[in-house]
Amino acid sequence: MKNKAKNKPNYSALERKIYLGIVLITFLAILAVWVVLLLANNRMADFIVETLQMVFSLSRGEALGIYIRVFRNNMPIIVIGTAVIFFVILARFLLTQFAKYFNEISKGLDTLVSESDEEIKLSPEMITMEHKLNAIKQTLAEREQEVKLAEQRKNDMVMYLAHDIKTPLTSVIGYLSLLDELPDMPLEQKAKYVNITREKAQRLEKLVDEFFEITRYNFQTVTLSQEDIDLYYMLVQMSDEFYPLLSAKGQKLNFDVPEDLTVHGDPDKLARVFNNLIKNAIVYSDDDSTIEIGATVSDDTVTLEFKNAGSIPKEQIKSIFDKFYRLDAARSSRTGGAGLGLAIAKEIILLHDGEIVADSENGKTVFTIQLPLKLKQFS
Repeated sequence: MKNKAKNKPNYSALERKIYLGIVLITFLAILAVWVVLLLANNRMADFIVETLQMVFSLSRGEALGIYIRVFRNNMPIIVIGTAVIFFVILARFLLTQFAKYFNEISKGLDTLVSESDEEIKLSPEMITMEHKLNAIKQTLAEREQEVKLAEQRKNDMVMYLAHDIKTPLTSVIGYLSLLDELPDMPLEQKAKYVNITREKAQRLEKLVDEFFEITRYNFQTVTLSQEDIDLYYMLVQMSDEFYPLLSAKGQKLNFDVPEDLTVHGDPDKLARVFNNLIKNAIVYSDDDSTIEIGATVSDDTVTLEFKNAGSIPKEQIKSIFDKFYRLDAARSSRTGGAGLGLAIAKEIILLHDGEIVADSENGKTVFTIQLPLKLKQFS
């Protein structure tokens, strides 16, 4: 309740100015009616009759007749007319005031949607609205900047991928040309060239897949298919798939996951998340180190931790889930990806009503995922 009261717009200055204007006009209306009623007073009547006699050289009877016909007989009409006149003045005052403020707000909105850096200025009594519009303008500017940065990252990534595609493609064409030009090439040398060509073609396929990854991220809406998932079995199966990469770097994968752990969700999408986290841990962690995967259950929530040796600078942790963001700015051709893995992982976890965060300190990097055991609302 306190927060609501604190965030409530404060237009007291505007209300006070309009209120004082209404009071002033009302006071003047009462004063005018009072003056009109004085005309019916005997002393005032004598004064008016005497004035008419003096100005127009009339007899007292003629002047009194004019007074009676013009003033006394039409007194109700005069009072009502006076009240109507001041009512019209009041209405005009209010309309003028509101029109003035609406014009200011309209001008402020024009400034808001423009690309100008000009600050929005309104009347002092509209200071609350002025602050709101300037805050919105700042937010829009920040979001526009974020969009431009994301677009720039995407364009840079496409450029890098296009450059990397050219290298293996040139090799594939070169070796295939050699095989075509030298049909009598020794089998051992031919097998060597075929093997190199296959490796380059696989690299080429991976880069093309990354192009599709960028397109899918921008133009596809992620949808989920829910079912019960044996989380322990899924993680063990994935560790077997990564055995060649682990052994190549002398790394090990340790589990501390309950064997009966089951969650409700999309197995393919969650497998994509875990696959990405394990792959990142292998690529970015130290050689001959141990990657740890743990899971605990509390109430209706399961918490998973993916921990590896290796640190991420604090200034990069905040951006690690941004699309097209990469830790290795130099971008190695061997490990380089589109920078979408963690962004997509976060989107999938959020669709599961969960949360994913990263932390890095004391030479350790930990990705923590929290998932509900049962989804309240599955979209």
